This record gives sequence, C-alpha cells and structure tokens, in this order.
Amino acid sequence: MGWLDALRGIAALVVVFDHSSYSFMAEFRRELMPEFNTSRYGIMVFFLVSGYIIPASLERRGCIRTFWIGRIFRIYPLWAAVVSAVLTVNVLGFAEIPDFGQQSVVTVTVAHVTLLQELLGTPNLLLVLWTLSYEMTFYLLCVALFTIRQNRRSAAVAVTLAALAAVSMMSGAVTLPVSAVSDRLGTGPLVALASMAMLIAICCASVGATALRVFGGVLGGVLALFLVAFNGTVPMWEGLVILAVMFLGTAVYRAENGQNTWRNATCTAFVVVACSVGSAYWYGDGSHFTRRGWIAAFLLAGLTFGVALALRRLWIPRWLTGLGTISYSVYLVHPVLLAVSDGTIGRWRRDNLALEAAFYAVLLPVCVLTYRYIEKPSQTWGRKLARRVQRP
Repeated sequence: MGWLDALRGIAALVVVFDHSSYSFMAEFRRELMPEFNTSRYGIMVFFLVSGYIIPASLERRGCIRTFWIGRIFRIYPLWAAVVSAVLTVNVLGFAEIPDFGQQSVVTVTVAHVTLLQELLGTPNLLLVLWTLSYEMTFYLLCVALFTIRQNRRSAAVAVTLAALAAVSMMSGAVTLPVSAVSDRLGTGPLVALASMAMLIAICCASVGATALRVFGGVLGGVLALFLVAFNGTVPMWEGLVILAVMFLGTAVYRAENGQNTWRNATCTAFVVVACSVGSAYWYGDGSHFTRRGWIAAFLLAGLTFGVALALRRLWIPRWLTGLGTISYSVYLVHPVLLAVSDGTIGRWRRDNLALEAAFYAVLLPVCVLTYRYIEKPSQTWGRKLARRVQRP
C-alpha cells in the first residue's frame, strides 16, 4: 500500500498549496487557477484512493459493525480536536468562523457531527470539511451495496453515476439552485430528518438480522444519493462525478485482485473520464470555475493515479509514505493554522515564497504530533473495540 500512501501525501501537499496560496502566493494563484484547478486535482486523487481502499476495508472485515467502528475512530478524534481548536482560536480573537445566519447552534452541531453538513445546507466550519461529506456518502453507498450483495458491481455503479452526471448536465438539472431541498424544506427540518435517517440506517445495517441489515443499508444508500443529487453546493453533475470517481477507484482495486478484468476496469475509466470531461465542458465557465482548469486537474489526477498504479511494485521513498501517513492531519490541521495566520499577520498581496515555505515548515511537525498523539492512539482503540464486537 506504499503507493497509495505516496498518492495521499502528494494530494495533501497540493491541497495545502491551494489554500495557502490565498495568503502567501496570491499573484501566482490568479495566474494558475484558470489553467489548472489545484484544489480539484488534490481532492480527485484523494477520492480515487478512498475508492480503492474503503470497500476493501469493509470486505476484509466482512462485518458492517466493525467497519463503522473503524471509520468512527479513524475520522472523529482528529476531527473533534481540529473543530475544538478552531472554536478556541475564534473565541481568543485570532481567527473567524463562517456566518451561519439564522441556523441554531443545535442545527449546526448536528449537521457537522453527521459529517453531512455540506449536503444539508449548513456552511462548513472549515472549508476542507466539505469533502468529508462526500466520503460519508460513499461509505453509506458501499454499505448499501454490501448488504444487498452487489458490492462487486463497482464498475457498473461507476459507469451509471458518470452517465447520470452527463445526462443531468445536458437535461438542464444543473440549473437547480444550491441546497435546493434545504432552502425549500428548511435547514433545521432537513438536518433533523437526515440525521435520524442516517442513525437508523447505520444501526440497522450493523445488526445481525438480515432484513434489518438490508433495510438499513438501502436507507443509507438512498439518503446519500438523494442529498448528493438534490442538496449539494456543487452542481448535480459534479457531485455525481465525485461518486463515480470513487467507484472507479474500487473498480481498479477489483481488477488488481482478480475480482474483475483489467479490460472492464479500463472501459470503466474511459466512460467515467469521457462523461466527466464532457459534463465540465458543457457546463462552461463561471465566476469561480473555468472548464479548462477543472478538466486539466481532473485528467492529471487520473494520470497521477494511473502512473502510481503502474509503478506500485517499485520502491517508494520513505519520506513520501510517511507524508501519506500524516496526510489526514495535514488536510485537517492546515486550515486552522491558516486561519490564525490570516487573523494575525494577514494575507500578502504580493507573492512571498519564503512565507509559503515557512508555513509548510510549521505545519508538518505539528501534523507529526497530531498523528502520533491523536490519530494513532484512536485507531488502536478502534481496532481493539472492533475485535471485541466482531460477530463470528
């Protein structure tokens, strides 16, 4: 798995640059973004890696209950620490948090605890948290397919989602307003309904009774697809493309492990790329979106994954796999440091490469500490608990 760690490390560095460039490399960023969307490059690499790993983790365990335990102990401890940190620096006056408008503290809290806030009409406390919403929908879909014993049809799922993205784009579904359902129903009611549905889905899918397990899995899958399609802050086509990319990663995993053919995986990749690029091209340019920048980033992300896959049996530098090991910390911690930087020294109008390098020099040691004292112990606890509750 060293090549996957290397990919995560590269993706994390690119995402950090995308966000830190606002503060330290603004001139360079203005020139680069229309031609190459660094944010989309990084997250597409992350999503391909997640697609490769997550279903394998579920199937290796063979138990939905222990899968969710593993995910909870993998994601939430560092998430909670980072959220606490950003709230603390906000109270101290070193950073600002988003304006949540008329939404209550309870609504915002529940939306974030589900990790679905991006799809529930609630602004993200930290910008990077939006990708965790898509990660959670992918988990729900994987569990749904596992409960109905269709989990090996990853290629068909990827092709279907990519085709739906293209159809939604051409049919005009892109004109749906942002957070369409929450705007009509109300954010509070949607958060309440979705959180209850998610809790019921996870609990039912984790029990032993077959009927309840299937009900919970299907409920979670339907909830995930509904929110991505009708209540995202990105256009419907892009939300569906994100899911298609994840299942493309799964299709590659199945080809490598003999559960599918490489020909099938290659055809799947061709369809997903064609539909995704076609959708982006049809969508055109917007105020914060250029199709050439998005397409270039998407294609390079796929190429990066493909090259890493081809070279996976070669020696990977230890520092690169180590960077991948702390990549989750890098991804979540850097916005907090940037918020403090922006709130103290402010953003620079002219490029300052020295400050950009200094930011990395501060960030990486901090992330080594958060991995060692938060991530690693929590994962150990999660494994111990999973062993205790695993069904024979």
